[in-house]
Amino acid sequence: MISYFFKRLLQSILVMFVVAFVSFSLFNFVGDPVNSMTGEDASDERRAEVREILGLNDPVYIQFSRFVGNIIQGNFGISYQLKREVSDLIGERLPATLELVFVSAMLAIIIGTILGVYTGIHRDSFISNVILVVSLAGVSLPTFIIGIMLIYLFSVILGILPSFGRGEVTDLGFWTTGFLTLSGLKALILPSITLSLFQMTYVIRLVRAEMMEILQTDYIKFARARGIKNNIINYKHALKNGLIPVITITGINIGTLIAFSIITETVFQWPGMGSLFINAVYFVDIPIMSAYMIMVAFIFVMINFIVDITYYFIDPRIRLKEESE
Repeated sequence: MISYFFKRLLQSILVMFVVAFVSFSLFNFVGDPVNSMTGEDASDERRAEVREILGLNDPVYIQFSRFVGNIIQGNFGISYQLKREVSDLIGERLPATLELVFVSAMLAIIIGTILGVYTGIHRDSFISNVILVVSLAGVSLPTFIIGIMLIYLFSVILGILPSFGRGEVTDLGFWTTGFLTLSGLKALILPSITLSLFQMTYVIRLVRAEMMEILQTDYIKFARARGIKNNIINYKHALKNGLIPVITITGINIGTLIAFSIITETVFQWPGMGSLFINAVYFVDIPIMSAYMIMVAFIFVMINFIVDITYYFIDPRIRLKEESE
């Protein structure tokens, strides 16, 4: 297990190293940081001073080493537009995005798995067909269209849910959360449903396909021949084996939810990392763009690392292969 763990850890570090290099390249090939910080009317002396302070006169390998060292310490530089530490801006916006992604992921996984199992077992029922049709619509419609439709229905027509914002939040010192207030929970409903629908559809169809395939295997037929109850066969044997590919999709989905939260946050004016990134792109605020890229990549890498380790414990074929090597 130790060798398997370290191999996956080394792969994760290499991926983050490549992402750090791409992020570092933004500073050198997208815009001029000196011009962004001093303005076009600054004197040559002032420009030279800022360039020296930023270390832009040093060789590229020294700049990159310093850049990686700062990232490890959580220092992403100063925003060109807002003139504040990027790490402080991320600390203010990250809780909103992570809470939105967490709720969306739970909805996609739990509801998607339940509906996938049902449609896999009762494949020809009327309810299963309805679920598949609705899930197909969830894949076909763009996220922003779904968000606008939900706002129109629940906020404009029914008036029972807020159409924008995060609601009232509780400051815990190290974290701001909307889970502890009624308005915060209500504000989470529409954006989390909007963000989860696309991923939920994939989970439904994947679980359904896995259940239908596993239920046709010989060991399931043998279990039925022995008189084992259908519930035990469906949920103890079939579902357990069918969840292996779902774990992979779950890991990818969580990272994808973070990446696609930009659209949802824009539609619902959610004060998270997505809206911060959109503003950074508009003003070519390279430090924020770079920090966002690194944060998303880090979350992707960590989730995939956890999925790989989880595979080791639930799939005996991986353990046997590692032990044989």
